[in-house]
Amino acid sequence: MLLPARILRVSVAIATTALAATVGLAACSSDDNKSDDKVSSSSAVASSSTAATGAVAAPTAETLQGVLVKLSDPAVPTADKTKLIVDGEKRTANIDQMNKGLAGYTLTYAVADITTQGNTATAQVTITSPHGAVPPMPLTWENVDGTWKLSDASGCLMLGFAQAPCVPA
Repeated sequence: MLLPARILRVSVAIATTALAATVGLAACSSDDNKSDDKVSSSSAVASSSTAATGAVAAPTAETLQGVLVKLSDPAVPTADKTKLIVDGEKRTANIDQMNKGLAGYTLTYAVADITTQGNTATAQVTITSPHGAVPPMPLTWENVDGTWKLSDASGCLMLGFAQAPCVPA
């Protein structure tokens, strides 16, 4: 099922505004570790040095993009997709609905401007569909047991784009 261009634009605008507000609030938390690390896709040196200090290794653009590609691939089973989102097992019905809606519909992603703070990474993501690209929007990932997963809020945003909306916890 393809979304009409107007509905997609309005949905993206609303979701981007909501996500920007969520990310802005998260950035206002009183964390003593206020150092943000800008990361690019060529962050092997930074990743290995942070791993040596015991901190979480910063994700690459390819790692974060891989999560999005797998999430939007209708051939990937729901059980596998629940592992891509924080608390994704709560989203199985939404993921099933998304899989049906994305059958025969290809999306691509460009991930840029990755920042990390502790176990959270935020990146600007541009989604391109057969109808065109949406403006870059911030998505967040969380490192859970060494794996970068899409945050619940960002997962719900992505599911909403596929006509399978959910409300973040």
